Amino acid sequence: MNKAVFLDRDGVINDGTQYYTYSVDSFIFNPGIFEGLRLLQQHGFMLIVITNQSGVAKGVYSIADVERVHTYMVSELERHDITITQVYYCPHHPDVSACECRKPGTLLFEQAIKTYNIDVHNSYMIGDSKRDIEAAHKVGVKGILISKNESIVPYCKAIIGNE
Repeated sequence: MNKAVFLDRDGVINDGTQYYTYSVDSFIFNPGIFEGLRLLQQHGFMLIVITNQSGVAKGVYSIADVERVHTYMVSELERHDITITQVYYCPHHPDVSACECRKPGTLLFEQAIKTYNIDVHNSYMIGDSKRDIEAAHKVGVKGILISKNESIVPYCKAIIGNE
């Protein structure tokens, strides 16, 4: 089985100050993200992004916008020798359409766990909202709640120290 670190996007990987980040121009990597992800990867963790993108359901931006941002994010991380195994996103919002994939729902976690044979007992979720952590706990993954835009480096070092 594989171990993984699940990551929320806005506020964890990139600056989440704006309510919606849906253009490459406004996508700014958070301090420490490259160092932290590289550490995790060097210790054998798969890196999987799970993000709510409700602006799609609200008509603020399109799926094409989300995918453009994700393509940019993944390619920039690759330039820093970081591989994102998969990016999962929920385009729904409960005011528009109900779903099981929007965190704290667990469908995207369940898909990743099954697809990548993930050992939930040795995996983590780093998120900046309670719903990130709630979803992780529902599937048996350890949750780490950080402040929005906080460096993940200390948390990555703690994860590695727990091996």
